[in-house]
Amino acid sequence: MKLTTTGFNDGDRIPGKYGFCVLTAEGVQMGNNINPDFSWSDVPAGTQSFVLICHDPDVPSKPDNVNKEGVTVSKDLPRVDFTHWVLIELPADSPGIKEGEYSSGITARGKPSGTASQGTRQGLNNYTDWFKGDENMEGDYFGYDGPCPPWNDEIIHHYHFTLYALDIDHLHVPEKFGRPEVLEAIKDHILAEAKITGTYTLNKDLA
Repeated sequence: MKLTTTGFNDGDRIPGKYGFCVLTAEGVQMGNNINPDFSWSDVPAGTQSFVLICHDPDVPSKPDNVNKEGVTVSKDLPRVDFTHWVLIELPADSPGIKEGEYSSGITARGKPSGTASQGTRQGLNNYTDWFKGDENMEGDYFGYDGPCPPWNDEIIHHYHFTLYALDIDHLHVPEKFGRPEVLEAIKDHILAEAKITGTYTLNKDLA
């Protein structure tokens, strides 16, 4: 199975229009937060549905120095995963995902749950955790919300978009689910998987 996008080449920088935040001449600003387009080919026989997940494994394990003037987030700091998108129950006959089909702009307090385009369901991303305690932004963030790595991070972040072809058309997950629940639900049902990786930074010294 092969996963493709017209938005960027595998291993290349992700364009700013797909970012939650973007680096401009004036500094870091909120971005257009548009989901990239995706298409796939060489799908295995017996595929009943697809799952698409995007995660960043380069997130600082300690937030102490994140986005603080006069310090950097060390490249030697251990890193953890941050989920940006969990999309499940894409039908087997799906024509693909259009640019902006699932996200266009930032929704303060998060996009709502429920059935989305093509009859899909979307899980919580980790902005749900990031904005806890922020009176203006706190909420349940469902669906796609793009890259916004620390602007003082010493490393460039990598964003892995992984498509899973499944032999089932429905996942038994809680109403509020995220990447861990989905990975557990699909582990015995994966027929094939394909991945595209893009990079992103808000550090002007790395851009």
